Amino acid sequence: MDQLVAMRVFVRVAERGSFGKAADELDISRAAASGHVATLEKHLGVRLLNRTTRRVSLTAEGAEYLRRSRRILDEVQDADETLRGSRSRPQGLLRVDVPVAFGRYLLLPALPEFTRRYPAIELDVRLNDRVVDLVAERVDVAVRVGPLQQSGLVARRLAQISIVTCAAPAYLADHGEPATPDDLSNHRLLGVTPSSGGSPEWSFPAPYTPKRLKLHFAMQFNAAEGPIIGAVAGLGITRTVDLMVAEYVARGELKLILERFQLPGPFMSLVYPSAGHQSPKVRVFSDFAADLLRRRHDEVRGWLTGTSAVTQRTL
Repeated sequence: MDQLVAMRVFVRVAERGSFGKAADELDISRAAASGHVATLEKHLGVRLLNRTTRRVSLTAEGAEYLRRSRRILDEVQDADETLRGSRSRPQGLLRVDVPVAFGRYLLLPALPEFTRRYPAIELDVRLNDRVVDLVAERVDVAVRVGPLQQSGLVARRLAQISIVTCAAPAYLADHGEPATPDDLSNHRLLGVTPSSGGSPEWSFPAPYTPKRLKLHFAMQFNAAEGPIIGAVAGLGITRTVDLMVAEYVARGELKLILERFQLPGPFMSLVYPSAGHQSPKVRVFSDFAADLLRRRHDEVRGWLTGTSAVTQRTL
């Protein structure tokens, strides 16, 4: 038995929930696919799949073996790509997970440049504000903001971002501009619902702590992009990453407020499972993302300080 071949067949059957679909994708017969899995089960001495006339499903042992098989197969692929990397261009499927706003405002507009440089890399880009388990969900590389919550990852710090407070000029003309964080209690606030639930919390320098401010949010959103769009529409005040609102500020659609009450923002990092951090496709994406963020930071500083003009771009 070729165990790696049997693993690949098992993984495909488990992912598709069907021997027939897996066989078609692997260009083998249904009987061959069934035989590979049966031989693997006999070798292991456990049943991996429950079979019915309509579909197949994982047993408890099968679910655990699927998780381990995916990791092994990914490591084999990474090993192959690493050794080929010195004599061939980066290639293969690269699964990328990024926050929704980062993806829309920074990554997606830059992807044409990346695909021109590395045409042999296939991208699976997932825009997601949920912190996913990279190993369990087979993600090759992800962008994270703030402290890392998952151990066993390799991290590359990209930049320290700034958190700014802003609102549409029309809103400020109607409701007045807050002079201190205490004044926010008299305004409509737009925030992002924490992943743990509850209400958002905005931090300012002491003594303006969340406990003191006890802010009420008129609107909460499940994605960082929501409050930005709401603020541009004049719905209220929001507090967000400078990279995401710089162009709106430069065009006069948003105005920065409470600038003397800013705190240093969190770090933005690129993270990847330790098994895959040396693969050529991950390495070139990491370098590309770091350069992209550096260039974007330079642009943002110019836009926010008024030392450079913003070019028109569809957001």
